[in-house]
Amino acid sequence: MRKILLAFGLFTLSFAQLTAMEKTQRGPAPVDRSLELSRKFDDRMRAYRPFGQTALLPDISFILDFSLVGRNKKDEEFEHLVIPRLWHRHHDGHGHGMLNEKRGFNLNYGELFLYAPVDPYFDLHATIPFSEHGGQIEEAYAVTRGLPGGLQLKLGKFRSSFGRLNAQHPHAWDFATQPLPNKVFLGDDGLVEKGLQLNLLAPAPFYLLFGLEVLQGENDQSFGYKGFTIRSTTGTTFSLEDRNAPSLYTGFVKTSFDLGNFSLLTGLSYAQGRHRHAHSDHGLDAKSRLYGLDLTARYQIDSVRYIAFQGEYMFRDQEGTRYGFDQQGRVTTRAVERRQSGFYAQLVGRLHKQWRAGLQYNLINKNDVKVDGRSVSTPDNLPAYYAMLEYSPTEFSRIRLQVGENRAFHEPLGGGRFERKPVKEVILQFNFAIGAHGAHPF
Repeated sequence: MRKILLAFGLFTLSFAQLTAMEKTQRGPAPVDRSLELSRKFDDRMRAYRPFGQTALLPDISFILDFSLVGRNKKDEEFEHLVIPRLWHRHHDGHGHGMLNEKRGFNLNYGELFLYAPVDPYFDLHATIPFSEHGGQIEEAYAVTRGLPGGLQLKLGKFRSSFGRLNAQHPHAWDFATQPLPNKVFLGDDGLVEKGLQLNLLAPAPFYLLFGLEVLQGENDQSFGYKGFTIRSTTGTTFSLEDRNAPSLYTGFVKTSFDLGNFSLLTGLSYAQGRHRHAHSDHGLDAKSRLYGLDLTARYQIDSVRYIAFQGEYMFRDQEGTRYGFDQQGRVTTRAVERRQSGFYAQLVGRLHKQWRAGLQYNLINKNDVKVDGRSVSTPDNLPAYYAMLEYSPTEFSRIRLQVGENRAFHEPLGGGRFERKPVKEVILQFNFAIGAHGAHPF
């Protein structure tokens, strides 16, 4: 009997050791974020202990975007091209800036993304893009976790929800280049501002979102409250002081619904503020209004394959004063009006789990500029078109081939004259992601 009990004890001990080894090999149990969050903020002690739980390290991801570019224009010529009365290059050297800027190899950006719950009331997000010249904080904002009545508040620095594409980071785009309307009306980096956003998810049987934003107003393309100083050839100067900030206000409404395998998402957006723009001897101060309409439609063929249409239309209306100098160095003022608009439309299909293909058409269809009531000769009907083929070995890597032509670029000749310079491009883009990164919205 004693031998039987001894043998049973040895068997039990061996089984316990084997179970412990199996648990060790499986690794630790997954962290319960809700439980850890409640431990981080102990309501009974009213104590905030952000460094008390190693499990509360934020989600961290890093994205690398690299490309090989072939172009029919040399870099020196391409650098001086403009889109008349709409866009010229800004040399800031940070953030996303100009993607695929040089012929040959381009390290477009590295993007560091951080996310973690702060406490039971706020989440914190940060996006820090790097170029070869440095880095900057593109986004750093807090979002409320549970306001009543379907409300949500965002505050900090963030990408505006104006339109469809602006809120997305470049690695989420379907093409390697930015659509023309976004480029000329919102700038190379998009509408990224300091401020606050208030959203209301309506209690409707379908998705219906209303949003308001109050923003600082520092956009280079359509808005800006900063003053400027201009100088004549005779040495006379003229200055405008900064306007009160915040100076930019946006509003939007977005809705979505499903019909079987068909999904539709659409929205209306509006932004209003001041536009300040100056060169060495002239400057513009104008009231700026921007209207936007976006539409996304997707048909899911099966669990993998789909066909998606996406498009946006933007219209900009500006009225203001152009300041300059006459030959004697005296300050002159002229009334300026701008009515400009454009759109892009794209069709993208997932042909296989790892393959996608798409076409995109861009057009600036209206570019009316008047000075003192008289129309200024300005090129319009400025198109660009692209085709892409994409292979994704996994969800963390992407190889994209894009070809196309941009016929919106012109060379300035002086005296308000421009010569069209079509730019033909072949881009081989590589995008890689590591770390914890949330899924992109539909």
